[in-house]
Amino acid sequence: MVDRREFITVAGSLVAACVASSLGRAARATAPPASEAAERLNALFDVFMEERFEKNPDMLTILGLDKGKYAWAKSKLTEASLQWVRESKQDNASRLKRLRAFDRGTLSGADLANYDTVEYQLETTARTGPFEYGDAVRPYVVSQLTGSYQSVPTFLDRQHRIDNKEDAEAYLARLRAFATVLDEETERVRHDAGLKVVPPDFLINRTRDQMRVLRGTAPADSILATSIGKRAQKLGLTTDYGAEASRIVGAEVYPALDRQMRSLAELRPAAAHDAGVGRLPQGEALYQVALRFGTTTDMTADQVHTLGLDQVKELDARMDTLLRAQGKKSGTVSERMQALARDPQYLYPDTDPGRQQILDYCNGLITSLQPRLEKYFHVRPKAAVEIRRVPVYTEAGAPGGYYQIPALDGSRPGAFYINLRDTGEWSRWKLPTLVYHESEPGHHFQLALVLEMPSLPLIRKAGGAGFSANTEGWALYAEQLCDEMGLYDSEPLGRLGLLQSLLFRAARCVVDTGLHAKGWSRERAIDYMVATTGENATAMTTEVERYCTWPGQACSYKVGHTRWLALRAEARRRLGAKFDIRDFHDVGLSAAPMPLAVLERVVGEWLASRKA
Repeated sequence: MVDRREFITVAGSLVAACVASSLGRAARATAPPASEAAERLNALFDVFMEERFEKNPDMLTILGLDKGKYAWAKSKLTEASLQWVRESKQDNASRLKRLRAFDRGTLSGADLANYDTVEYQLETTARTGPFEYGDAVRPYVVSQLTGSYQSVPTFLDRQHRIDNKEDAEAYLARLRAFATVLDEETERVRHDAGLKVVPPDFLINRTRDQMRVLRGTAPADSILATSIGKRAQKLGLTTDYGAEASRIVGAEVYPALDRQMRSLAELRPAAAHDAGVGRLPQGEALYQVALRFGTTTDMTADQVHTLGLDQVKELDARMDTLLRAQGKKSGTVSERMQALARDPQYLYPDTDPGRQQILDYCNGLITSLQPRLEKYFHVRPKAAVEIRRVPVYTEAGAPGGYYQIPALDGSRPGAFYINLRDTGEWSRWKLPTLVYHESEPGHHFQLALVLEMPSLPLIRKAGGAGFSANTEGWALYAEQLCDEMGLYDSEPLGRLGLLQSLLFRAARCVVDTGLHAKGWSRERAIDYMVATTGENATAMTTEVERYCTWPGQACSYKVGHTRWLALRAEARRRLGAKFDIRDFHDVGLSAAPMPLAVLERVVGEWLASRKA
């Protein structure tokens, strides 16, 4: 999964344009001269980005651009006010109108793909205009996965660079702004409650629990204070920035957090237990747009539900065969997988040394992968990827793992965050497929490579609606590719881990649509996930609650994976002996992320050029 902070501020991931229509290595090395129409389109895109930057200082920091003419951004946080939300919708509508005034018929190849991708994201975002609550298709401003209380501390600690006194002063300014953003969100929580949009009771409980972890730390010991204190001290700065940050946390941030916690406490007694968005105003319409965001298709909830059921059945049968080969024949697939997950020989100690063992093992997997990659990829990103632990103060409601993009200027590597709240969730045989999904050759290969394509318009690198079906579909494809590389030939349990991962994503399609389109309860969804996947109930509870907060996104994985496999099969069929999987990967990574329909056209054009 792509980092949640990335989704909120730059809509989920770094997106890329495709290169020249041939999409070959030579075309990437030397970009053809831009046509007059392309130059005008890129100039329009530049205007769009300047407009976005003006209202999204967080985006500039995430991209490593908060310097020079954008240095102003380093002391600010992106607003969260009702007015900001309304203006953002107006800005999006204006950009869509200006883009559609451009003569699309003058474009071809990569430029046409750029146009169609940006038009898709603007048009899909415009469909959220009627919803006067939440953020885009996320219905709740503050939840266990949304809200500045869980994103800003990590943002300041991991993404706000401190290289000098000015950077330290900017950090303090952002810390003060954090209190303002909290209050802006609290205002929106109350506004939405007036529209009868309140998170279900179990989400409020989870959110308040997470807030208590942050609030329960003394100001001087808070990550908000220790982060700047340690870094400033290391630089030899004379001001005691840790003490000043502690004062701001105690006097401004915590009181604002207290106000937000009280607002949730006031809503809790009357909160419903219904899990899906169907109970909300225009909830059915919201979910239709959420599915379009997630899958970048016009698939209906029924179609996605059926896809999930069909693939659950197929994967369950494959896992049964592998389990029987291991002598495990008694019970359902889920029961046998749960027993395997509890086997002590595959578990790490639930201690800090045990957590470090997991991190060391995961890093070793990346090292072992390297010699095999050249047979499957011509081009790979230069940026490194690091494996880190999800911060303790957000791990309770965070997913099992997520990826954070590198800085645009190369100053910060990519990072895969693994959730180590309970080492019992990570049997050793589950870890390889998670690592391959989140780092190499999954998210890191696709998203870091985008940064290293100098000819791409910045709007394709930094904008977008996430195109989760493309990015998550690629990451699932990468998991399967590692099996095809032979990485599980001597580890049959690792292959079981892969199949369980695919089964888990198929079950998500069933559950997400069940919750939001078919009236499923939280409890029914949890029971289905446990009974189907063999995962433990604690992890599946967190997962189901995630779907309640972020409708539609969970469906993107299997829809995208299925489409990536179909595109590769079509390429093999049409090229026959000329098919080279490295060329296919180069085309896909150079073209991605974009809506699946646009990706299909790009691959089709490449196939036509190869046949010619």
